[in-house]
Amino acid sequence: MVYTNLASLILRLSFGGMMLTHGWGKLNRLLSGDYSFADPVGLGETPTLIAAVLGEFVFPIFLIVGFKTRLSTILPGLTMLVAALVVHADDPWGKKEFPLLYFFGFAAIFLLGSGKYSLDWKLKKV
Repeated sequence: MVYTNLASLILRLSFGGMMLTHGWGKLNRLLSGDYSFADPVGLGETPTLIAAVLGEFVFPIFLIVGFKTRLSTILPGLTMLVAALVVHADDPWGKKEFPLLYFFGFAAIFLLGSGKYSLDWKLKKV
């Protein structure tokens, strides 16, 4: 079981940390007042941008620290599914592969949970 906790930590740090790089530019766009953004599922540009910032910046921070871990994988996972299956639907496999890898990483974190090296574990002990 010690390796399961370590594996969860590694997954949370790596997938959460790498996802932050995708969300940083979107966060800056949102904060600057530029709400123009792609709308692949028909929610509107601004709501889609907000969802992208939540899924690619805010929730990955929660994943890194292990706070509400399972819940925090849902929006990033859905964001990556939309990227792979909607945004890149007509693109070659290589364009779909990257977001699908992220999706499966978030799915693995969802199934594993946060592990003992997390805020979830610490808060459970209190």
